[in-house]
Amino acid sequence: MLTVGIIGYGSIGRDVSNYIVTDRAGNVELQAILVRDRKQIASHLPAPLFEDQADRFFARGFDIVVEAAGHNAVKQFAERSLRGGSDFIAVSVGAFADRELYEKTLKIAAETGKRLIIPSASIGGLDRIAAAAVGTIEHVTLTSKKPPRAWYGTIVEQRIDLEQVTEPVCVFEGPARESALLFPESINVSAALSLAGIGFDKTSVRVFIDPTVSKNTHHISASGSFGEIQLELSNIPSANPKTGYITAMSIAKVLKNLSTPLMIGL
Repeated sequence: MLTVGIIGYGSIGRDVSNYIVTDRAGNVELQAILVRDRKQIASHLPAPLFEDQADRFFARGFDIVVEAAGHNAVKQFAERSLRGGSDFIAVSVGAFADRELYEKTLKIAAETGKRLIIPSASIGGLDRIAAAAVGTIEHVTLTSKKPPRAWYGTIVEQRIDLEQVTEPVCVFEGPARESALLFPESINVSAALSLAGIGFDKTSVRVFIDPTVSKNTHHISASGSFGEIQLELSNIPSANPKTGYITAMSIAKVLKNLSTPLMIGL
């Protein structure tokens, strides 16, 4: 049985925790959840699981650490997890648009013999894109559309009156590296797609506020020596409208792959 620690207890952290304790994430044991203030946490889970001191959290020595707390958590804890002997599952993969952080993290993973793991999260087709990258990929384009409510609390809200949007509005068009840095909570999908394929600077991204959709939608288009892929995804938002329920499900699938004899979709 693999031991797991989770960083963050927002919508993703709560759902991943629930999948683990209800035996839907493979042969793994949830040992601790790192939060800002354990006294402020209301949960059906046992209180001793929650920890608000990083030193005590990491002293438990997990096999796997799951980051579910945002880009700053990746920057703060990826190295510490790897050096502490844990594989590190990064949900907020957009943090690796920072080239220096990405290269440093990979180097530490190689030095320690541990793994940086990027789940599919809100996107699909990464297995095919990653396989195609063994050959030649000519282009990869991602078009993401989210309803106005998904953009509250982001830089988009500062630029556009979301209540007045009545038709689709393109708020970004350019390389994935720039989109991941501009929209850290909303476009982690572009970062995952970039790492699987042709990189942050060659992957093209278009981002829309779209009042005509009720779900977070992503369209992937790619072609190369492997052929073509056209993939349309539609994710039901979780309690946090910036992300979908499928994100936590994806992490549960990774944990199952790592802890059971059968591995699917790698």
